[in-house]
Amino acid sequence: MKNLLYLGNKVAVHGLNKTTIETLGPLLEQGGYALTYASSKKNPFFRLLDMLWSVVKNRKVAFVLIDTYSTSAFWYAFLTSQLCRVLKLSYIPLLHGGDLPQRLEKNPKLCQMVFGNAFQNVAPSLYLLEAFQKQGFLNLRCIPNVLQMANYPFNERTSLQPKLLWVRAFATIYNPTMAIDAFGQIKARYPEATLCMVGPDKDGSLETTRRYAQSLNLDVTFTGALAKSEWIALASEYDIFINTTHFDNTPVSVMEAMALGLPVVSTNVGGIPYLLTDTQDALLVNDNDASGMAYKVDYLLQHPEAVVALTTTARQKAELLDWGVVKAQWKGLLG
Repeated sequence: MKNLLYLGNKVAVHGLNKTTIETLGPLLEQGGYALTYASSKKNPFFRLLDMLWSVVKNRKVAFVLIDTYSTSAFWYAFLTSQLCRVLKLSYIPLLHGGDLPQRLEKNPKLCQMVFGNAFQNVAPSLYLLEAFQKQGFLNLRCIPNVLQMANYPFNERTSLQPKLLWVRAFATIYNPTMAIDAFGQIKARYPEATLCMVGPDKDGSLETTRRYAQSLNLDVTFTGALAKSEWIALASEYDIFINTTHFDNTPVSVMEAMALGLPVVSTNVGGIPYLLTDTQDALLVNDNDASGMAYKVDYLLQHPEAVVALTTTARQKAELLDWGVVKAQWKGLLG
């Protein structure tokens, strides 16, 4: 049995959304690996210290897996990876940040220190794989984010209602106020329309979005953070999934919507066009184009036959992300 150390933001216990460390980690354990995790500390500074100390304590593991993001959490990956280099530990960055291509361009020397010295870099999408290849990195593998499809019952929607669902952490980069703008235009045409927004607050955007909806006299349901099982159950009450992000990689919530049979209308940014194909398994609009999103939602409501085709294809694509399919790729990497 190989021992692994997995470093990431293991903070769902504090009411935040589960991250990859909390979904992939248990699956790797089921696959026969012994994992140690860091960190579940709420304070970012203490979380970093816990990660660094865990590297020192577990310096005999086969590999260190490091969830790697593009904004402030990038520094977790930078510092822990450099400690791994000092201790001669093989480490594997798991690339998550949708803005990592910009990080590669802005900080090439720092990125070379992290990614150039890695055993392998794991990209969950062709979007990030291509971005890293363009910067000259060769130590790359593409292993997609995973779903356990048994947890996602497919609900075929043959008669849609204007019931919109948005699932994401509330943060500026995910542009939640665009959902309000699109909903306002849908509401003007369909007075019975509803919008539910699910997710924890990351940077004050939840309250900003709530106040914005109130200023427009729009009644929006804000649930806060929900457990995975809770929002999957909630999804059965809604008919269209909207994704409004400015930057993205391969958002798990979109993958889950595809698995559940929710037709997806999304901004066409970052890794989204590598995950979704416009008019085949989703409908795509330009970044921050609330009117375009409202138009595409209206199109779905008027064309139920298109919904059946989109959601059937999307479910088939989601099934390729099942752990039963993807686990062989992790076995090939970790041995």
